[in-house]
Amino acid sequence: MATTQAPSVVAPRSRSSARSNTELYAWLFMRVSGILLVVLVLGHLYVNLMAGDGIAAIDFAFVAGKWSSPFWQVWDLLMLWLAQLHGTNGLRTIINDYAERDQTRFWLKMLLYTATVVVLFLGTLTIFTFDPCIAGSTYEFCPAD
Repeated sequence: MATTQAPSVVAPRSRSSARSNTELYAWLFMRVSGILLVVLVLGHLYVNLMAGDGIAAIDFAFVAGKWSSPFWQVWDLLMLWLAQLHGTNGLRTIINDYAERDQTRFWLKMLLYTATVVVLFLGTLTIFTFDPCIAGSTYEFCPAD
């Protein structure tokens, strides 16, 4: 009786011959960031929609009051960074899977990374430089002039 070998499976596109754990770390990041995002987003929704006066209380003063606390600045910053990097990693994977030409894949990823850097920079800048207490503000969290 002759033995037959199982057919071999061709490896997907390989970017380099060196073995790297980059994809393992990206996979692990997706799982960990996903769990953290669930906690951050549910906490955000609870505080904004359920606690206090609910959705009727959300206005400029509500956000300004929240961002006057370093705790909420860090909370929203973590949510921004994790969501942006989580989405970027997911889109990077989609680009790798569906863009067949190397040049197309390269430019799509460069566009993705540029957009990611811009959003993270502007979001971080907004969170940490937001100052609702301009001259004449009457909010209770603003110091008296």
